[in-house]
Amino acid sequence: MENWNNAKMCDVANLVLGAVLFFSPWMFGFDAGKISENANITGLVIAVIAIAALAAFAVWEEWLNLIVGLWALVSPWVLGFQGTTAMTVHVVIGLAVALLAAIELWIMSQNPPRLTTHS
Repeated sequence: MENWNNAKMCDVANLVLGAVLFFSPWMFGFDAGKISENANITGLVIAVIAIAALAAFAVWEEWLNLIVGLWALVSPWVLGFQGTTAMTVHVVIGLAVALLAAIELWIMSQNPPRLTTHS
């Protein structure tokens, strides 16, 4: 049961990180356009996946969060906004989301969840 709580805490942290990334264009004054759009879309996807993981656990949600976190991490170079505050925000949040997803995947590989019924 302790591992399940650790996984839930990772999902809550990802929800908060997704929300921060979503609101970061307004919080940090990013330029309008692809930088802000990327932050909004990526943050929203991270938050939605975290909510889905909190509602009903599935391993595929953690894999998606890992992929989206890695996208946030590399997007400054792919989209060409290096050397900005937006880059720092994307890299830090992307790294944190990817790390949390990897930790959850590792936790689940150590103790896979079992569906049981209690009478």
